[in-house]
Amino acid sequence: MLTYLSKYQKYLCIVLLVYTCVMGLLGAVPARHILNETIRNLYFHVPMWFAMFFLLIVAFVYQVKYLSSFDLTYDLKATSYVQVALVFGVLGLLTGMLWAKFTWGAWWVSDPKLNGTAISMLMYLAFFVLRSSVDSKVLKAKLSSVYAIISFVMLIVFLIILPRMTDSLHPGNGGNPAFSKYDLDNNMRLVFYPAVIGWILLSNWITQLLIRIEILNSDV
Repeated sequence: MLTYLSKYQKYLCIVLLVYTCVMGLLGAVPARHILNETIRNLYFHVPMWFAMFFLLIVAFVYQVKYLSSFDLTYDLKATSYVQVALVFGVLGLLTGMLWAKFTWGAWWVSDPKLNGTAISMLMYLAFFVLRSSVDSKVLKAKLSSVYAIISFVMLIVFLIILPRMTDSLHPGNGGNPAFSKYDLDNNMRLVFYPAVIGWILLSNWITQLLIRIEILNSDV
């Protein structure tokens, strides 16, 4: 599992994100009706969700490890991953709202994926409310780990399963063609895939820095 970045991975992260920003803003994109130039947001909006999911998967693993060992170090790492995942989730939500305004005509529409995202973000915000309401470190870690595992399962339901079972405006959901079938041409693939890798590496890099800070400030 990718939880520690070597200096070469950090260099790769910087190179990929510089490449993403330059080519994402200046590179050639297909001329699609309605989407027009907003299709460039694909390099930023979608990778944010990939990064968020990656972080929450790692957090999920650490939460399971904590419940099987009760080692508070796992709880600290899991909480750090959830914190940064929320940041990338909010960035994904904001870039999605910006895209929706220019393509669907409103900042927010009644869409199962959008509504599921809002519910999922609120559930993970409640995770930190739960942690702040308990004084005992052990009880806090136990309760929040169980709650976070449930929240992760609900995230999968709200963002992956339900949108595919109902009508949705998002590509690849509710019968709509996915980007890979409709908009994602070969030129865009050369930017999109590096963008996904770059944003994931950045999210993990930030989390590792946060973990170091948390360890220095704690007695774990």
